[in-house]
Amino acid sequence: MTHPQPLHDVTVAILVDDGFEQVEMTKPRAALDEAGAKTVVVSPQKTHVTGWKHDEKGDRFRVDVTIADANPVDYDALLIPGGVRSPDSLRVDNKAMLFVHAFEVAKKPIAAICHGPWILVETDYVRGKRLTSWPSLRTDILNAGGDWVDEPVVREDLLVTSRKPADIPQFNKAVVELFTPREIAASRGSA
Repeated sequence: MTHPQPLHDVTVAILVDDGFEQVEMTKPRAALDEAGAKTVVVSPQKTHVTGWKHDEKGDRFRVDVTIADANPVDYDALLIPGGVRSPDSLRVDNKAMLFVHAFEVAKKPIAAICHGPWILVETDYVRGKRLTSWPSLRTDILNAGGDWVDEPVVREDLLVTSRKPADIPQFNKAVVELFTPREIAASRGSA
């Protein structure tokens, strides 16, 4: 019998620092929660992290686990919201980079939207992969050996990427599908 919530046994780390695009965290998080996942905000910030609503400060959100205390083994999947400030800060944070790299090495699914793939450029994860992002990352992704395309959502193996807030409905659908235990097991078996 199929469980009514396809992600009921899945724990997802949501990696953000101050300045993430708020809707790119809250809407995917709501979709994951609705599908039964346990979502955990991981951040270099100790207690709260502040989102942005385009170019204005947004709301504050509780940090569940600091990046210093986060163990990638505790999570089944990783979500990286965009916004310029958060990914730019995270990609120069050694602990954040090690955290993301551990997901890559363990062949765990990763979803990144907007500027989120900047982090994957830093870990060399985009090399040889087809993906999308906010258009200004195109050259960075190409220079890192990725195949950048202008599409609402791109899935390649264990990676789902998307361009912008307008793509969130399609992104959410692809993320929930990728993060199902069945897909995780199938991808690990073929990787």
